[in-house]
Amino acid sequence: QVQLVESGGGLVQAGGSLRLSCVASRSIFSISRAWYRQAPGKQRELVASITSGGSTNYADSVKGRFTISRDNVMNTVYLQMNSLKPEDTAVYYCYAQPYFWGQGTQVTVSS
Repeated sequence: QVQLVESGGGLVQAGGSLRLSCVASRSIFSISRAWYRQAPGKQRELVASITSGGSTNYADSVKGRFTISRDNVMNTVYLQMNSLKPEDTAVYYCYAQPYFWGQGTQVTVSS
């Protein structure tokens, strides 16, 4: 079993930045990690993912603005979010294969 704990969410003005962190309760360096988000009334969607080897993938809506990274020593994955837009407002969830989820952290971007 793996527990994932997110932090770093909050309220920010449009154009601002936030960095989300997700710490795993044990070493899972060989497992792909990802960030998802869910806005009110919408389905949960993939934001970014990173493999154990460091290959990354991004949703088109965040390419060039968000960066996912991982620190395998600290069992942590990060999501650096720059140039935030109001449409980025959502609850952001950390994910680790095959089925581990964090509790979510709220990101609110004001216009």
